[in-house]
Amino acid sequence: MERLLKNQKRFIDLRLGTFIHFNSATFQFNSCEDVIDWEYDCENFGKTRKYPFNESDWNPTCLDCEEWAKTAKAAGCKFAALTAKHHEGFALWHTKYSEYSVKNGNCKTDVVKEYLKAFRNEGITAGLYFSILDLTHNIGRKSCNEEQKKFIKNQIGELLTNYGEIPFLMVDGWGSPWGGPDFDTLPFEEIDSYVKSIQPDCLLMNIGASDGLAHTDIVFFENAAGQEADGSFSGPGVSCNKLTKTWFWRSDDPQSKLASAEWAVGKMNRYFPMNVNFMLNISPNTKGKIDENLKEEFEKIGKMIKLPQSLSQEGLPKGWKTR
Repeated sequence: MERLLKNQKRFIDLRLGTFIHFNSATFQFNSCEDVIDWEYDCENFGKTRKYPFNESDWNPTCLDCEEWAKTAKAAGCKFAALTAKHHEGFALWHTKYSEYSVKNGNCKTDVVKEYLKAFRNEGITAGLYFSILDLTHNIGRKSCNEEQKKFIKNQIGELLTNYGEIPFLMVDGWGSPWGGPDFDTLPFEEIDSYVKSIQPDCLLMNIGASDGLAHTDIVFFENAAGQEADGSFSGPGVSCNKLTKTWFWRSDDPQSKLASAEWAVGKMNRYFPMNVNFMLNISPNTKGKIDENLKEEFEKIGKMIKLPQSLSQEGLPKGWKTR
């Protein structure tokens, strides 16, 4: 427990981070009429999939993870997470356990590797996001059998053994209102113990957990989905937000009016005293680049913010030790 507490404090001391949403949805949904980031109705209401992704369509012709990292640093970000696999199931690394990855794309670059290298070079603590919900491999509300559990662990194992230290793994689509297996089917402890058997200091941060620290190491508040921390919350938490309409890039983003840097800094000033970190989304386009209007807002944030001092170990709220 003391080890977990130490790692929670280490994360909260980072304060400001970025969420890099870049995956098959960048290509699937960038110009469709529905403002969606994934096929919610397929998982939750059993509808037939409309947008299956052909891995050969993966083709970011100007992939620039260094630009992502410099944009994040300009805003003052201290940590980051990349959507290594989102709900659709497409892997941004050369996984051995599925053909559904960048290894069979038009562009075969290991995006996970390039992302980690670029952000580490900028001194930014780099973690990963991994969706348990996987529409392509039929892992979700209706199915998470032993073979599928093995598949989940095998892919997580690759991420935690092939790329050096991963300080946190953000998981999604698991015990959540928006889909994925429940905790009876796939217990949190099963994945948590597996993660920590490989990297003992890796925080397992479950975006979909809505019951405090029972099924996560850090409590998430997806502000874009209407989730807010109330005044009694004292951490450890993280809020994720976006300046654009959707998490993944859309073709009209370069001309769209974004949420302002002032708005984002106002949210931070509310959350930081509650020991809730702030993640602001970056959505690279189909070329693998960041639109200028988004870069400009990140630069404005960097000129406006003042991050709080580190927490003292003795002053941590007792509620942090509930799990």
